[in-house]
Amino acid sequence: MFDAMGAAGSADDINAMEIHHWYTKFMKECPSGQLCLHEFKHVLDLHGLTPEANSYVEQVFYTFDMNKDGFIDFLEFIAAINLVIRGKIDQKLKWYFKLYDADGNGCIDKKELLSIFAAIQAINGQTNMSAEEFTNMIFQKIDVNNDGELTLEEFISGVERDKSLMEMITKSFDLSNVLKVIQNGRRHSV
Repeated sequence: MFDAMGAAGSADDINAMEIHHWYTKFMKECPSGQLCLHEFKHVLDLHGLTPEANSYVEQVFYTFDMNKDGFIDFLEFIAAINLVIRGKIDQKLKWYFKLYDADGNGCIDKKELLSIFAAIQAINGQTNMSAEEFTNMIFQKIDVNNDGELTLEEFISGVERDKSLMEMITKSFDLSNVLKVIQNGRRHSV
């Protein structure tokens, strides 16, 4: 089928009826067939965000915009949906890595991870651990060569080795709430 962000899949992953369902929703929300960042935020009812939260939403958008044209088209959208719904954990970890690697240099440094986690906390309101504590814990557990950067290999093997870390990352960065908003149609603010 289509390899997006490490989300290779077969035609069986999302069947024709599901694709039709998603296409109808996508075209209803975005008749042009190209979702820009502003429309992405509008569809998800993301208004009045803190600068950190806004940065995270933009990073999610640009990660889904695989051809970097400033829009999410239907093919990119369905690849993202497939990843969220049916992606295997290593596919999701590759996507998370790409999301955290804000500057695209192939490594995650503490500043990038701290920024993303602070943004996620701003959106989700999770406060069991500060962004600094989370970042330090991640690097302490999986930065095996202590160089202050995580490569894709270090990130995936480190997270897969540590069940509690896997659970924390999966919960913290779960996009199923975004998917529910899309499935249920646009939320309206009062």
